[in-house]
Amino acid sequence: QVQLMESGGGSVQAGGSLTLSCAASGYMDRSYCLGWSRQAPGKEREEVAAIDGDGKIIYADSVKGRFSIFKDNAKKLLLLQMDSLEPEDTATYYCAASRGRCGLDQILYTYWGQGTQVTVSS
Repeated sequence: QVQLMESGGGSVQAGGSLTLSCAASGYMDRSYCLGWSRQAPGKEREEVAAIDGDGKIIYADSVKGRFSIFKDNAKKLLLLQMDSLEPEDTATYYCAASRGRCGLDQILYTYWGQGTQVTVSS
């Protein structure tokens, strides 16, 4: 069983930056795929970034060039560096883990955190 806990959310003005962290506990080896998704009020949850066991990274077009995903296997820590934030990035952000395939499809993920709120004002 894997437990995930996000932190680092908050309020920021457009153009600003935030770094989200996700701490994992329980059994999770290096082969796991880790990802970040978000859900804005009234919208479906969308996966924005994923990193597989080999370090291969995928970004959604909506965040490409602005967000960066990092992982520290030794510390079981996943980070999401968010730059040039826009009001459209306002959402609850979740980290997720998958033992199998890796990608931007939420169905791939088995374990989810509780989420952290990010609010970007114009």
